[in-house]
Amino acid sequence: MPRLGGMERAKRREAIGLVMPSLLPILVLSVAPLVMGVALAFTDARLVRNPDYDFVGVDNFVRLADNSFFWDSFRIGMIWAVSVTLLQLAAGMGLALLLNSGLRLQGLTRVLALIPWAMPPVVVAIMWKMIYSPNAGPLNAFLGALGLPDDTNWLADFSTALPAVIVVGVWIGMPQTTVTLLAGLQQIPGELHEAAAMDGAGAWRRFRAVTLPSLRPIITSITSLNFIWNFNSFSLVYILTEGGPGGRTMLPMLFTYLEAFKNRNIGYAAAMGVVLVVVVVLLLTLYLRSQFRDEKKG
Repeated sequence: MPRLGGMERAKRREAIGLVMPSLLPILVLSVAPLVMGVALAFTDARLVRNPDYDFVGVDNFVRLADNSFFWDSFRIGMIWAVSVTLLQLAAGMGLALLLNSGLRLQGLTRVLALIPWAMPPVVVAIMWKMIYSPNAGPLNAFLGALGLPDDTNWLADFSTALPAVIVVGVWIGMPQTTVTLLAGLQQIPGELHEAAAMDGAGAWRRFRAVTLPSLRPIITSITSLNFIWNFNSFSLVYILTEGGPGGRTMLPMLFTYLEAFKNRNIGYAAAMGVVLVVVVVLLLTLYLRSQFRDEKKG
């Protein structure tokens, strides 16, 4: 291999110098905690004043395999993540198409559509907790005005707690999906729709033949990111239900948090985190491979 000239070496050093300022925070704030978390998963670490822990090998993972409560929370987390992600996509697509249709006061409408995104999750959770209040909440008051049952305790009933929390998750996450899809819609050449319309294609057929294929890369990206964000949700559900009633909304991240900071089993909780990361990565890999395979066939 020929030796690099002085100019090429200088360019390489310059490139490294430009990359390092952005690489160091990633190494310190992301890679290092990840490595520490994986290492703790193989210890009996506990959250105490003077920590003293030993290497226990795969004991935490063996215990976890028999922990039915954890796997039940994982099932609930999958229901939550898939439901919220798909509903966010459907609602975001509808709102993006509406905003892209040239309505009056379009700028104001876009600002209003971003309000849920601009609000902190804690504030959103408190607001929706008031809406769902069984005694003074506007939702039950509205149902009572329609002559419907108005005494439902939405967040404490076994049959309504998870759907109620899913609605909040969709509401708070819909804006970023809408903005992303709207940006994609504005990049679709108008000539494609005009050509399809001249061929006699109606609105639904144009949506299937022109809009969806053009948005497929964006849909793949936003659904993947939304799934990760939703599966890792914590603060929203914690404030709304704290995992209740009876564990009906106990998401995996919430279960792991309680194990770490309530039961103080840091090593065991780290093992849960490792398992969750591995499973989510595998699911996303399968999803992305199927999407890319469909794109190649198309």
